[in-house]
Amino acid sequence: MRIFVLVLQFYTIMYIKRKQEKELKAIFNEYPVITLTGPRQSGKTTLLKNLFPEKKYVTLEDPNTRDYVKNNPIKFLQDGVDGIIIDEIQHIPELVSYMQGIVDKANKPGMYIISGSQQLELTRTISQSLAGRTAIQRLLPFSIDEAYNLKGEVPTHEIIYRGFFPRIFAFNQNPTKFYSNYLETYIRRDLNEFISIRDINLFQKFLGLCAGRIGQLFNASALSNEVGVSVKTIQSWVSILEASYIIYMLKPFHANINKRFIKSPKIYFYDVGLAAFLMGINDPKQLSISPYLGSLFENLAVMEIKKFLANTGKQDNLCFYRDSHHNEVDILTHNVFQFDAIEIKSSETFNTTTFKGLDLIKKILPEKAKNTLLCYDGPIEGDYKKYQLVNIRNLYVQLYRSF
Repeated sequence: MRIFVLVLQFYTIMYIKRKQEKELKAIFNEYPVITLTGPRQSGKTTLLKNLFPEKKYVTLEDPNTRDYVKNNPIKFLQDGVDGIIIDEIQHIPELVSYMQGIVDKANKPGMYIISGSQQLELTRTISQSLAGRTAIQRLLPFSIDEAYNLKGEVPTHEIIYRGFFPRIFAFNQNPTKFYSNYLETYIRRDLNEFISIRDINLFQKFLGLCAGRIGQLFNASALSNEVGVSVKTIQSWVSILEASYIIYMLKPFHANINKRFIKSPKIYFYDVGLAAFLMGINDPKQLSISPYLGSLFENLAVMEIKKFLANTGKQDNLCFYRDSHHNEVDILTHNVFQFDAIEIKSSETFNTTTFKGLDLIKKILPEKAKNTLLCYDGPIEGDYKKYQLVNIRNLYVQLYRSF
């Protein structure tokens, strides 16, 4: 018992407050069901246990519990009607269907808190059974501000190499060993629930090639030729990786103006540390001189923006601009009325050509372009002529202030 208490105390001390707590508390008082999804090991269980300590916690990862719930779904849900956390619900997606009648009859907020790591299956089931009855939140790994808010300045290549999975920080784990285990234990297991991977080495090659294409236009045919599998297989693998929160496809911007636009998305990874690992980087010093540093820096910034949107409950309205003349802006956050444009550069300095893309957006969309921001690795921040400059470490905070 004494050992258990010591371990529990250590785990409690290491809990890092998440920025999404405020949003989750707010919707808990508004909806009968909260759905929290996100990558494995992003901290969903830890967050829910700390945020709702009075609620009973059940995980469907446990085979005995899973067997009981499958055979007694209504009794299980009725017993938890006053508040229960149901983790890894993707193991019994049909359980959501039983919730509908119970939720409608009770008609009160905060009944069920469900979480899972497979957004494809979870979203499909929820849209059919709990439409209008649940708020869906996505918890991604730490932001820079969450991971380093109590520490001094850390070199950028160290930040990228370490990545942002909470366990690396809570237990000071070696990132290379963590990502090796993560790849083996989680990615392959999750994928095999949906598809059969006959040659794991080919799939490993595919993942590495995806990492090497960060920030580039996705080309299924080119990947098909390099990996040695069909285009259909490549597309299937990509769909599952998206559903498992491994890769993120940033869509291109489309508008009814006199330009030809690129139709292919760009590929990024939800965790930049995993991407660096897949590139074969196992030491931060290697990354500091790597030709991939620029693309990984871009991945880091894109995910900071994604995390800001997820944590604040804002619509994921990100896209990139690129026309047939190769004019490009890394990120647009848009709605019907306005755009915010963000250019990402890994350098510590800037010059007039750095703002070429931002100037273009102001020219072609003068009435809609609002904020134009340069995210880079330099020391100068604040207003600069008609732009805003921000260091990557402060991007999340700047977004909170400006967007």
